[in-house]
Amino acid sequence: MEHESFYDSGVYSVPELGIYAGWVAHEDSLAAGQPFFNEERDVVLLFSGECFVDPETRTALRQKGHEVGQAAGNWMVHLYEEEGDRFFEKLNGLFSGLLIDKRQGKIFLFNDRYGVERIYWNEANGAVFFASEAKALLRVSPELRAFDEEGVAQFLTFGCTLGERSLFRDVRLLPGASVWSFEKGSWRKKKYFSPQSWELQSTLPAEAFRAELQDTFKRILPRYFESDSRIGISLTAGLDSRMIMACLPKDGEKPVCYTFAGPRQDTLDARLAGRVAKACGLEHEIFRLGDDFFLNFASHADRTVYMTDGCVGPLAAHEVYLNRQARQLAPVRVTGVFGGELLREVSMFKPFPLSPGLVNPDLDRSLNSLARDWTRDEHPVTFTAFREIPQKRFGTPAASRSQVSFRTPYLDNEIVALAYRAPASVRASPLTAWSIVENNRPALSRIPTDMGVVAKANGLGMVPRRILSKAVCKLDYLYSEGLPHWLSPFDRVFDRVDTRVRLFGWHKFLHYRRWFRRELADYVAGVLKDVQTSRSSPFWNSAFLETLASEHINGRRNYVHEIDAVLTLDAVDRLLFHDLPSEPEQRAPAIRRRAEASI
Repeated sequence: MEHESFYDSGVYSVPELGIYAGWVAHEDSLAAGQPFFNEERDVVLLFSGECFVDPETRTALRQKGHEVGQAAGNWMVHLYEEEGDRFFEKLNGLFSGLLIDKRQGKIFLFNDRYGVERIYWNEANGAVFFASEAKALLRVSPELRAFDEEGVAQFLTFGCTLGERSLFRDVRLLPGASVWSFEKGSWRKKKYFSPQSWELQSTLPAEAFRAELQDTFKRILPRYFESDSRIGISLTAGLDSRMIMACLPKDGEKPVCYTFAGPRQDTLDARLAGRVAKACGLEHEIFRLGDDFFLNFASHADRTVYMTDGCVGPLAAHEVYLNRQARQLAPVRVTGVFGGELLREVSMFKPFPLSPGLVNPDLDRSLNSLARDWTRDEHPVTFTAFREIPQKRFGTPAASRSQVSFRTPYLDNEIVALAYRAPASVRASPLTAWSIVENNRPALSRIPTDMGVVAKANGLGMVPRRILSKAVCKLDYLYSEGLPHWLSPFDRVFDRVDTRVRLFGWHKFLHYRRWFRRELADYVAGVLKDVQTSRSSPFWNSAFLETLASEHINGRRNYVHEIDAVLTLDAVDRLLFHDLPSEPEQRAPAIRRRAEASI
């Protein structure tokens, strides 16, 4: 789990309670200061992630006689002392933790209410083993190094596993808002929060909701700009990062802005983000995919799979690469991600059918059954916050978080709770976001989004611009990944036209479909050949694998997602099942650690 040289790590144990644990964290982050103790050192907290606190809470704890540092995490231990079991529901952030109360002889394993900061767990031989990354469990328990067939079926249908299931046999995920207590050899599973309490809130009138969202957003945003390290804003041309820029805290060190881009051409995101940063008087940089990204792509892809436990694969290899550059500028990344999902019902969670014939018949039946039976009958905010974000959207932030501290104000408890009170008309419109931008920094409302939208520009003259922007965005999607099979033979024609009149790359800079045909063709063909000949898998139809690479590389079919699925699961098998210690002399230290990891 200690993936980079800038990680700090340590161990802590309480043998009399049967607890042995270790931790890793980015240097200079909140969690790097652990373990956190109370004054008597009989309450201890091991922590992963971040938790945000209001100045009023720190002040109240100091008034009660507690020693509370400005940046340290010991305030959480003191809050537990004051609140007891109600402590967990008062935490605000993305986190997991292990709280040891020596006074009562009790241990609490807990996570954030959404389940974004994962805990994988396994029970065996009367002990509970848990870790923030599944590979740690697989390292010490070789019997877990196998695929969970239902988890694989879910992954191939939705691009993620669902609920508590993982890709690994007998390894489960701790549900969001869990607090499991261990005492005298027994354990108890509880949840400290249910989204139903937010669902029962009354709906606000549209204007009242807009006013409340603006006030709440401006009040909570400073929490996300508190850090001893430099803060960078991952800036796009969209509304969600625009709201952050419009409401930036006036105190403290100025953040720096940056945008990710492809090897050469700038997207509209990069161009318009530069204008937004300039209007706010902030520095703006563009981080690009360099030639070394393609030259060393096999390594980048494997690291991405390894760091995320297979939640994402080659199609997300750019995340670690680009966020590593961002860390050199600012170790803390503030992003507008999840704003559209929570406030405007933007969703990417749906079955994504792969080509018939890719998998074996039994697995194919499972995929079809999952797609057919899938429903989303929950409250839209509940579905987004408690299913889509921690499941479907977990992998990309996980890759990013291996390099930077990843913060989004849109998952603040107060913002999510308020999102439940939005009337349907507001959730279907960008007007609320535009009104907040215009009210707080009018100059930003005159800069269009990448879709050509400007605040209050609703006249007929804007219609052609919006239609053109949507058409160009659709072309970009087709060119980058979604080209149907029947258009694939015309790919070289599109390239020739694009060299004369730029048609593509205005909205998307990740052209993996094209890269798998050209710059990365040798990599794709080589790995698929190894899968077919040297690393046979029970999942795939070998006859289909024989032509998968050639059909895509030669432009006869678009198999970008099929290639990604095969390469991702192959990398999981190679890196997490077979490249970990397996010989007896290598396993001996792991077995000792296994005992130390038990509760």
